[in-house]
Amino acid sequence: MSEPEATSLPAAVPEAKPSEVESAEVESPEAGTDTQPGMKWYVLRVASNKEEQVRDALQRKIKIEALEQRVGRILVPTLKEKRMKGGVLRVAERKLYPGYVFVEMACEEDGSVAENVWFMVKETTGVGDFIGSDGKPTSMPEHDVVQMLAASQKAEEDPGLGGLNIHKGDQVKITDGAFESYEGEVDSVDERRGMVSVIISIFGRMTPVEVGYWQIEKVE
Repeated sequence: MSEPEATSLPAAVPEAKPSEVESAEVESPEAGTDTQPGMKWYVLRVASNKEEQVRDALQRKIKIEALEQRVGRILVPTLKEKRMKGGVLRVAERKLYPGYVFVEMACEEDGSVAENVWFMVKETTGVGDFIGSDGKPTSMPEHDVVQMLAASQKAEEDPGLGGLNIHKGDQVKITDGAFESYEGEVDSVDERRGMVSVIISIFGRMTPVEVGYWQIEKVE
């Protein structure tokens, strides 16, 4: 039997607009950049908001049934975002592919998944079905695997200002604090500290002031 045609990566959630969301990085502590030898990646549909529970349940069952040689990593990539809430900077997470879990599994010679692995996954609470055709899961294309793993690999990085998309030279308006309503040009961005240096005119003199990135908005 020939191997089924590879399935495409589900569409990721769109990037958040810079209202309260201030940054985004992708997180998954188990990610690596290479697929393990003899395995391929598959996309599993799961119940909404049950991605982590499904992942944890599968990991437990794999250990109990000693299927480590057949099933590798199970990933739920998430975005790590900085948000301002009640004047306090917090880090929140949202799923990059809501409703999906990525499973690394060994294939049979015909490209199918072993029956014991198939039923172990299918009998897990919250699991819907693999993406595939003719009732069989199909593996992800290599370029989609690279994309998903590269995104997941960013777990150890601190969330930056990706969601705000502020760069040197941008025109911004200060919306809060001592310099509220002032407009100016971004001079520098300190992603790690979450601070932005903006050059504004004070009494006719161009003066750099440092504000938090939650205190500014871009001027189109």
